[in-house]
Amino acid sequence: MRQTAVNMVEELARRDERVVFIGSDLSPGLLKTMQNDMPERFFMEGVSEQHDIGMAAGLAMEGYVPYVNTIATFLTRRCFDQLAIDVCMENLPVRLLANGGGLVYAPLGPTHLAFEDMALLRALPNMAIIAPCDAEEMRRTMNASLDWPGPLYIRMAKGGDPVVSRAELGFAIGRAIPLKKPGEVVMISTGAMANRALAAADLLAEAGISAGVLHCHTVKPLDEAAISAAITGTRLAVTIEEHTRIGGLGSAVADLLAEREAHPPLLRLALPDAWPEGYGCQDHLLELAGLQPPQIAGRVQAWLAGGAA
Repeated sequence: MRQTAVNMVEELARRDERVVFIGSDLSPGLLKTMQNDMPERFFMEGVSEQHDIGMAAGLAMEGYVPYVNTIATFLTRRCFDQLAIDVCMENLPVRLLANGGGLVYAPLGPTHLAFEDMALLRALPNMAIIAPCDAEEMRRTMNASLDWPGPLYIRMAKGGDPVVSRAELGFAIGRAIPLKKPGEVVMISTGAMANRALAAADLLAEAGISAGVLHCHTVKPLDEAAISAAITGTRLAVTIEEHTRIGGLGSAVADLLAEREAHPPLLRLALPDAWPEGYGCQDHLLELAGLQPPQIAGRVQAWLAGGAA
């Protein structure tokens, strides 16, 4: 997924002379062909993320479409003020390519885990947030990003994720995609959790429980109409995200349902409100958080049976 996104920057740059790449202390060989062919639109700025955002804002004011790429925690926590004042207040077309959304950088520990990135950026006016589920959807995201009118945060998984998106279902920023028809349950997921939601739906089907999956690649602006349609007639709505339960997809859906007179109960499956502990790998930390498919299915079954989820 990450390599697809970066390769797409070069493809977009060859298509549109407004496109500029700004990296922060990344591999010297990254986009080598773009470096050679378009040196005036390729910048590697070192460990200076706040400067990168200011630079991107300045270029955007001059008519460019900058794509800024580095680790997600550095793009959000470290650059929050620059994003708010330089980019979002001016509603500039800056694209943030955020490596390692969620628990991807588990081997590096909590300083590198972007578990609250969407919560931070959802609070900023004009900022749109996308978390593609696989490399093919990343390609569609990047194509759609070129002419998006304002700031855009693209949360990237580590790569190698199973391809579960389908081109025939279409893609548009702000439009959720039904991956499996809702039944007794509908699971609403984002990012790489889509493949885990689909696997959980298969496990629930084996237990005689029909469960659908609605993939919200765009967390902001949220597709309220699609969510409202998906939850209609279900016993339970479940949000699944690789993000703290505060301020992410689950919170966005809860905000929507709070303004409806009638809706099914909402079960929010997410990372706990705590600093992630331990190192290891992404799958290990997801298991500790109860976010692997058998755990998701088990928590849904427990809720339907009237027990604790």
